[in-house]
Amino acid sequence: MASKRLLKRDVNYVMGDIIDAAYIHQMANPEDASKTEAIVDEAIADFDELITMINQKDVENKKQHFKAIEKELEAKAEALIAKINAL
Repeated sequence: MASKRLLKRDVNYVMGDIIDAAYIHQMANPEDASKTEAIVDEAIADFDELITMINQKDVENKKQHFKAIEKELEAKAEALIAKINAL
């Protein structure tokens, strides 16, 4: 079972890397600034949502809850990466 600390660290690193990739793309292609800003805003919103889910107190089965969060993190990250690659 993943601990809260490790799961928070994973969310932080993954979303941070996605935001970095978006800003790097924006520096290389300034004409896509509005599109990359939208991706960054979405990544920040997803980060906030995942952290809120991790900090939930009223969870019956923590192991299942954390596994679901890990899967959701993976799905959201893949979707954001696909959007960056499509630019």
